[in-house]
Amino acid sequence: MPKQNVIFEPIYHEFKVMVFNLALHYLQNIEDAEEVTQDVFVKVYHSLAQFQQRSSYKTWIYRITINQCLDFTKKKNSRKRLYLFGQKSENEREYLNTTNFEHPGILMENQEAAAQLFSVINTLTENQKTAFLLSKLDGLSNPEIAEIMEMSISAVESLIFRAKASLQEKLSKKFNEYRKK
Repeated sequence: MPKQNVIFEPIYHEFKVMVFNLALHYLQNIEDAEEVTQDVFVKVYHSLAQFQQRSSYKTWIYRITINQCLDFTKKKNSRKRLYLFGQKSENEREYLNTTNFEHPGILMENQEAAAQLFSVINTLTENQKTAFLLSKLDGLSNPEIAEIMEMSISAVESLIFRAKASLQEKLSKKFNEYRKK
């Protein structure tokens, strides 16, 4: 068995759930999260020889996952824009159902509330969203987030604070609109 496989298999088994959960938090779609998870581990496999161990495997894989999620979102958004200007997708459901939230851990009656919450989370800047998700959904500490995002702890604290303030304001507006109905 090649050396790369000997190293890759334990890494894959240790981090596959973490990668899938982070992708699911970002993308809110099981199929998209599965696709990104696969892409992450293909990238990890091909990059193992170049990994310089300046950080832990966990930090390195978090970075790769976040970048893959951001790239996937940008690519998907550009495909949506093309569709709006006349180019049809092979999978029309992908565009007609883009707000579908399919998290397996959420009960049916909470799906709508979760979808609304994530629609607001998705309006945050990339850095705010990343810091918020890593903190609140993955439960990472600010020093861990700082290492993953390659920024200072105070910058992470600021991002999380601004994300929470923004979410509070936007959710408050949504709640007031809902109460008026």
